[in-house]
Amino acid sequence: MKEVEKLKNEKLYIELANIIRIANKAVKKAKEENKKFGIPDTFWKKGNLYYVLLNGEVTMTPPAIMKRS
Repeated sequence: MKEVEKLKNEKLYIELANIIRIANKAVKKAKEENKKFGIPDTFWKKGNLYYVLLNGEVTMTPPAIMKRS
């Protein structure tokens, strides 16, 4: 990752921190809602898509709820 110089505009950093806080809150809410509907968390690692099932198991096989009908 390339290092960049710190900007002198402190207001910008405060605004960015607020944006990140709001985004993190939205992600947390979406994950909670997905869990209610049985939708697993997903993540990418080294070019592979993984699913974290409700029981905590991590798999590369899409669960039934994620398959097209």
